[in-house]
Amino acid sequence: MKKNAFISGASRGIGRAIAKRLASLGYNLFLTCHTNKELLLDLKQELESAYQIECHCYIGDMGSYDFVSSVFDDFSQLDVLVNNAGISHVGLLSDMSVEEWHKVMNTNLSSVFHTSKLAIPKMLKEHHGNIINISSVWGNAGASMEVAYSASKGGVNSFTKALAKELAPSNIQVNAIACGVIDTDMNNCFSEEEKECLIDEIPACRMGTAEEVAQLVEQLIHAPAYLTGQIITLDGAWQ
Repeated sequence: MKKNAFISGASRGIGRAIAKRLASLGYNLFLTCHTNKELLLDLKQELESAYQIECHCYIGDMGSYDFVSSVFDDFSQLDVLVNNAGISHVGLLSDMSVEEWHKVMNTNLSSVFHTSKLAIPKMLKEHHGNIINISSVWGNAGASMEVAYSASKGGVNSFTKALAKELAPSNIQVNAIACGVIDTDMNNCFSEEEKECLIDEIPACRMGTAEEVAQLVEQLIHAPAYLTGQIITLDGAWQ
């Protein structure tokens, strides 16, 4: 029987790269995105044709428990959960609206609660599973002008460590990848000059790639069971 993986925010960037990587490993996929329906459906067609796997697509808000619950009703077995959906908000906290704050928190943090709550019973049945949360170095250090994003990713990191302790006796691993600057559309809010300034601060002298994040996800899936509760930083020695 093929294994199943759920990936949120899979239409582009890191989520798309992870979907390709897991499809190449033979996983049937359950993918979500919020707005990029055509991109997600194109990905489905590409992966099913290339790897002879099943790819199920859902369009909706990961911050909505009702939406996430409806997706999880579609499958009984889950081997890998990748919480990738995320949005950023750049600006002064004093200028941020309450609605903008809640949108960031619901998308980046509440979504991780929603999927984990629903995934755990499915993984407990098999006494096995992997939950991998895509976080950020700003969850470790905090970023000026990105307070809400930093707070949400800091919450993801703490969530990861705490849930790992709950699930370790059941052989379910929970880890997070704290990404540095990855070359995705999320960084299009920065000018080319600002991007160059960022790269100048990175010892590796470049941004990371979505494919490198996907490679690390694969390695975590195959890691020893004793590796759990870790926030693994992928940042080119930036911090």
